[in-house]
Amino acid sequence: MKASEDCAAAPEDDGEKKGTDWWGEIKGILLLVLAVLGFHSFVAKPFYIPSESMMPGLIQGDRLVVSKYPYGWSYVSPSFHILPFMEGRLFGRMPERGDIVITVPQGARSDYIKRVVGLPGDTIELRGGAVILNGTPLRREQREPAMIPIDENVPCDDVPGLITTGSDGQRYCRMPVYREYTPEGRYYDTIDLGPSPGDFYGPITIPEGHLFLLGDNRDQSADSRAPLSTDPRRPGGLGGPVPVESIGGRAEFITFSLDGTTDWYNPISWFSAMRSGRAGTGLHPGREGEE
Repeated sequence: MKASEDCAAAPEDDGEKKGTDWWGEIKGILLLVLAVLGFHSFVAKPFYIPSESMMPGLIQGDRLVVSKYPYGWSYVSPSFHILPFMEGRLFGRMPERGDIVITVPQGARSDYIKRVVGLPGDTIELRGGAVILNGTPLRREQREPAMIPIDENVPCDDVPGLITTGSDGQRYCRMPVYREYTPEGRYYDTIDLGPSPGDFYGPITIPEGHLFLLGDNRDQSADSRAPLSTDPRRPGGLGGPVPVESIGGRAEFITFSLDGTTDWYNPISWFSAMRSGRAGTGLHPGREGEE
């Protein structure tokens, strides 16, 4: 037998190479996009704080996680708010007083972030900035001022007299803080800058299936006290109590925070703009006895 016959015959090279399976590539990308959208719609999504309305706990530039499932799912759950209003929630559960939630105002496409203060059936009013719930003022305690470092995202130029310089030479926005307690013993910090039109509201009784939402920065928040916008180019308030179907999720914790000095073309600025000490901050209310 010849030696050449002892070896397996090499496969013939026909000179042709397999082309890229473009349909397979496209399907893979589509599946990845659907998985991301599904996660954002039904599990959790990132959220960016664009204003000062939730100070002192949340400041402009904070990035946080909003979970979608605690209250069930509704027409606002999908990542893109393209569905019309539909009553009811799938596996619905009512938020607790004190929760920070995101909501979509009637006729809007963007999320607002506010705190749940009134539940269905409650009678709520504000007098001199104090919340009166079912005829009883919520307990308030004045705390040490919040000293928030001034930067591009927190210029502190809305109200005169708040800017101060600390012993470290850093310029701060010195915000007067009042801790507010719910009847259930939950608490959170609010800001009261003095007399403002929003200090007086109501009384109103919250309809069934609705919630009354307030920003923690009570004098600089477009919330349930403020009317809806009549101009789609200008954001307005929530126009009173909001239907529970408009609640898109609950704020959980801060992931990171930026001071407003980032440039998309400069990767170094992505890190130098990071605020220290904010990542991992939880956003659930405190509870008396657990301090």
